[in-house]
Amino acid sequence: MKKQVTIKDIADKLNISVSTVSRALKDHPDISLKTREAVKELAKLLGYRPNRIALNLKNSKTNTIGLLIPETQHYFFSTIINGIEEVCYENNYNVMVFQSNESFMREVLNTQALISNRVDGILASFSKDTHDFSHFRQIIEDEIPLVFYDRIIKDLHADTVSVDDFHGAYDAVNHLIEKGCRRIAIYSAPQHLIIGQNRLEGYKKALEDNGIGFTNDLVYSCDTYDDSIKISRSVLRKKDRPDGIFAVNDISALGAMKIAKQLGINIPEELKVAGFENSVSSYLCDPELTTVDQYGFELGKEAAKLLLKRINGSTFDYTPEHIVIKTRLIPRGTT
Repeated sequence: MKKQVTIKDIADKLNISVSTVSRALKDHPDISLKTREAVKELAKLLGYRPNRIALNLKNSKTNTIGLLIPETQHYFFSTIINGIEEVCYENNYNVMVFQSNESFMREVLNTQALISNRVDGILASFSKDTHDFSHFRQIIEDEIPLVFYDRIIKDLHADTVSVDDFHGAYDAVNHLIEKGCRRIAIYSAPQHLIIGQNRLEGYKKALEDNGIGFTNDLVYSCDTYDDSIKISRSVLRKKDRPDGIFAVNDISALGAMKIAKQLGINIPEELKVAGFENSVSSYLCDPELTTVDQYGFELGKEAAKLLLKRINGSTFDYTPEHIVIKTRLIPRGTT
């Protein structure tokens, strides 16, 4: 059976974006006449035919949106769900939730299930295991509105809503320095994630602005409770152990606090700790955890509003928006 030609095939051959091909085929005035003619000529040559299934999906509303979530262990993601559901409920939309559990294969299967269920649009935060985004490209090619939240990628034709990770990290590390820390470790997220990159950059900038040199020896890949327990047992036994820890999330910070207590290290006198999330656990622990509020509920609301805006729009030809939610440092007992 002959493979059906897609607009991605045309885009690849002409070295232009999928969205440009889509607009050119529709004679969009923003696309030059030369490009429109080239696209149409190649489409005719290759035997391109519009994807009728995709068009039917686009034109037949179900009043249901799909939500792809990496996991529900973190309080942050549960607050995002709450924000999304509030907006959707107010607008008579149902939410179909799928959890990838940080698995790329489950994420791909979940994506296919959402498309099969003919959702009107998709909100997605991809797994830590995801490096191939072709399943999301297919969603865009089928002109199903897609909004990435928290974990985002900007080189696709999709809107994004994320947290100001750079300044959140900067504020936390700067606060630790103001409280007397000079040897600050960072428990970091994977660096292929933009959130991991931005929080590490915020950490570095805070050190630089305070005249403290950066060293890779204080950077640890650690964003789960179990990893934090394991790493902290080693880190906190060193002779030149850190006097401050900035953790990429609250649960990693709590793991460090637990091991510090087991080793007889006083918090905050001998070790100061800051997290990132403002989870319920952050103010139930003793001492209460200094953390950065990510405002997950607001992030969820903004993502849902943006998706409904695209669903109810008259055209798929739009310039993607990139919304950034500001963070707030909440100093507590651990500093």
